[in-house]
Amino acid sequence: MSRHRVYSCLVQAVKKGTIKELFTVADFQKACPGFGKGTYKAFLYKHRIGNTRQNSELFELVSPGKFKFVKPFKYGL
Repeated sequence: MSRHRVYSCLVQAVKKGTIKELFTVADFQKACPGFGKGTYKAFLYKHRIGNTRQNSELFELVSPGKFKFVKPFKYGL
């Protein structure tokens, strides 16, 4: 499996129109079912702009609970 499978699933959902930006954790979970329950929220917050652990910045937290992608997409997606 791809190292970036959670991110890849979300990128593909945006490209297919399954999820629209701005999106919520619930939107993400609906568009990409099958990951662990805590994965969705943790992934978005862990990879948001300004995260405290210097993880890759893949999303912008636009307003409480609403995210958009940092573009262009990373990892060749």
